[in-house]
Amino acid sequence: MGRKANFDVLENIPGNPLVIRDIGPWDKHLSVTNDAEGVVELLVKSGLLDNNRRLFYYDTNNNLDELVIKNGKFAGFSPVSNEEKAKL
Repeated sequence: MGRKANFDVLENIPGNPLVIRDIGPWDKHLSVTNDAEGVVELLVKSGLLDNNRRLFYYDTNNNLDELVIKNGKFAGFSPVSNEEKAKL
């Protein structure tokens, strides 16, 4: 079992995207970006994330991005629009 990302859940409001923040420390944990598959798997298994919910995350540089989910698996990264950022 290798290193995993360490993150906090910032917003978990039903019907809205799930929002997490990468918290490190980086000498002990991978970033969410580098452990995207593991983060999505953990959130799906915990019941916080399903195929109908979007997952936004603040990365190590405090930039807000999206982890795209398809069929319960990580499927890529996507930028978050300024309009969507303003809603958070």
